[in-house]
This record gives sequence, structure tokens and C-alpha cells, in this order.
Amino acid sequence: MKKRKHFNYWLLLAAFAVGIAGCQQLLDEKPDQRLVVPSTLGDFQALMDNFGVLSANDLISAEISADDYYLTDADLAALPGEYERRMYSWQKDNLFEPGSNDWAYLYKAVYACNAVLEGLEASTLTRDAAFNNVKGQALVYRAKCFLQGLGLWAKAYQVSSPADLGIPLRPQADFNTPSTRATVHEGYQKVLSDLKAAVPLLPEKALSATRPSKAAAYGLLARTLLYMGNYEAAESYADSCLRMNAALLDYNKLNAADRYPVALFNPEVIFATFVPPATIVSSTRAKIVPGLLSSYQADDLRKPVFYLQNGGAYYFKGTYFQPALFFGLATDEMYLTLAECQVRNGKVEAGLQALNRLLLARFKTGTFVPLAAGNKATALNMVLNERRKELVMRGLRWMDVKRLNADGQGIVLNRTIAGTVYTLEPNDKRYALPLPEDIIALTGMPQNER
Repeated sequence: MKKRKHFNYWLLLAAFAVGIAGCQQLLDEKPDQRLVVPSTLGDFQALMDNFGVLSANDLISAEISADDYYLTDADLAALPGEYERRMYSWQKDNLFEPGSNDWAYLYKAVYACNAVLEGLEASTLTRDAAFNNVKGQALVYRAKCFLQGLGLWAKAYQVSSPADLGIPLRPQADFNTPSTRATVHEGYQKVLSDLKAAVPLLPEKALSATRPSKAAAYGLLARTLLYMGNYEAAESYADSCLRMNAALLDYNKLNAADRYPVALFNPEVIFATFVPPATIVSSTRAKIVPGLLSSYQADDLRKPVFYLQNGGAYYFKGTYFQPALFFGLATDEMYLTLAECQVRNGKVEAGLQALNRLLLARFKTGTFVPLAAGNKATALNMVLNERRKELVMRGLRWMDVKRLNADGQGIVLNRTIAGTVYTLEPNDKRYALPLPEDIIALTGMPQNER
């Protein structure tokens, strides 16, 4: 916990130094947040601008669990704690350090959102555009939190399994309200309702990319509906998002030799949220798996932009805010979501056009040959391959594997540790991580099946 707090403080100072906070004041964290009594619209906005709680505290466990990287035995032995080692090998329990874990970070952010929403509702403030903006921000942040939580602690969304257990949907800031687990269906419906309610409240462009905008709400709706397998609605929202920001970086204009070639607030960024990297996936320890590296073509600039070669291994350097990992929304994800949904919806040519527009900006000038496919299955495979190559270390791969396996893709994950092969079969119960044991003991909520 101390390491993450220290990182957030450093990150916040850096944010102000480059002008990303987009506000003039920020509430200091109090020893007991129940003592904070916001009253003015500035107070509520300051709570939403609490960078260390809402923008720079995304959940790292999905990236630790995913399969884009590997560690050597020496790397694992050098880790300071056992929890990350257990998560790396997909153990059945004891993956979270008590009190200092993703569950705590998630619900601290949810608490802040609930406090703002309740405070605004109870206030006598004028219900003007500024009021609506702050309310919309709180709804988007809360939805983002619940979506990430569902991606970690719940099974993939399936219409045929409406009673699968999800996460608590804390409806209010009162600490005394008992926590109960909603179903996966209820969780996704809550995410959708918060985001849809936020859309008319938010401006098309926010003062800073660290604040939610209408485009951010559309983008999160597209991501959520993609996870749910509602491809028609996901296509529509991805298109709505791109109508507000369709910018793409030309990787030919980046200096791939830089330690971090991609700028923090580049034109592709729609909504900037980050995660302090856990020791296990730091850019000096986590090595990119050979199968992913070999999938890039010779003239694909993503390989030199995303990866640093050192000592025979490749390490990820494509994040937007070193050394944090960018888990937010950007236009590249929206192009890939649009392309996937269009192909799945039978619009193969349109889907490949969206994909080719993205790839044109990623290849050396004059070398890209547009992708073509004779059928839907081939086109879908092309899109999914490019999705993996583009969205590396973005907190999305774990949920992609879960949703694709629920759709019958049959992706098997393997890791070798000290000569022992650890395997995660498709739709294994361990894809829903165990809730922290201290939370189970405190609340009496049922644990995920192992």
C-alpha cells in the first residue's frame, strides 16, 4: 500500500507538471474520508480530480494474470512477495495482500463516486451544465470501476448464465451498508445504466483527458457491450465515439529509439487512466512472449515502438505515461472494436476498412498492403490477431481471452516455472479470480468456486 500511495503522489506531481490535471484544486486525502464534507461544485469537482484515487489506480491483476509476458525463474525468485507469484501461476487462493490490493483500490474509487453523486443530489446547487458535467464524470468513473471489477472477479458474461455471481454494486457511500454480490447480469446492466445516464450530461470534449467526456462514455459503452457479445450495439457506440475523435498517430513520425516513444496526451487518447505497475510486470522484468513478437511483420512499426530489446529478451515500452501502464480509452481500441463488431455483424468489407485505416498508421510508409478476406471467419481472425498486437499491456487481454473462450475460441494459457508447466484451460473457474480472503472473512460473501 505504501508503494502505491508513494507512486500516486509522484504521478500526481508529474501530472501537474505537464498540465494534465485540468483543474485548479484538489482535495487532500484525509485520514478518514467520512470527515470530508463537500458543499460547492468546486468541492465535488475536486473529488473527481483526485488523480491518485480515480485516474491512476486501475486494477493491475488482469495484466498479471494475462499471457503477453513471461518471467524467468530468477525473476520470480526476486519478487518481494508471494502474492504476485501465486497470481502469475494461476493459483486458486491467496492472490491478494490483505488490505492493500485491487479490491481496496476499486471500492475506494467507488466510494468517492458515490459520495459525489449523493452530495450533488442532496445539494441546492443549480442544475446547470457544470453540475451535469460533474455528475456525468462520477457516473463514468463508477461504471469504469465496476467493469474492471467484473473483468477480474466474475466469469465472462453469458446470457445463458444469468445467475453467475459478480461483484458488490455498492449503491451509496455509507460504510455501514452490508456488501452483497450481485449477479454478473446485474453488474453489466449497472455499468450500462451509469454510462447511458452519463452521455447527455457530459461535454463532447473534456477540459483534460483525465476527465470523462461524452466520447469516453461512448467508448466504455462499446467496450462493455463487446464483452457482453452485443455486437450490434457495440458497433454503434464505437462508431459514435470515433465520430468525436477518429485521430490516429502516424508511427512513422515517432522516434522508435526513444525509451518511451508515445507521448502521454497524444491525439488518440480519449480517456486517460493508469495503473502503477506491479513489480512483476515492470518494464525491466516482464519479458514479452516470443509468439507475440513473431506475429509482427518486418515493416510493422509497432514492434520497435512498443518493445525494447535487451539481453536477448524484449520488454514493453509502449505505455503513454512511464512507468505507469495506460489502461484508458484510445481511438486504436475503438477502431478494433468497430472492425470486430462489423465483421461479426456480417459487414466484412467495412470491418476490414476500419482495420486497414488503423494499420496504415502503424506500418512504414509505402509498405502496407491492405488486408483482404474472402469470408467472415478469416476476417474475424485477422481483426483478433491485430487486436492482440495493438493493445499490449492495456489491461484488456485477460478479458479478451475470457470472452473469446466463452465464444468457443479454445485459447489455452501456459507458463513454465522451475520445469513445471502450469496450464489454464478455456473457461476454467480460475478465470474468475478469488475474492480477497480478508473481504470474505469480513463480509461473509460467498467465495468464487475454484
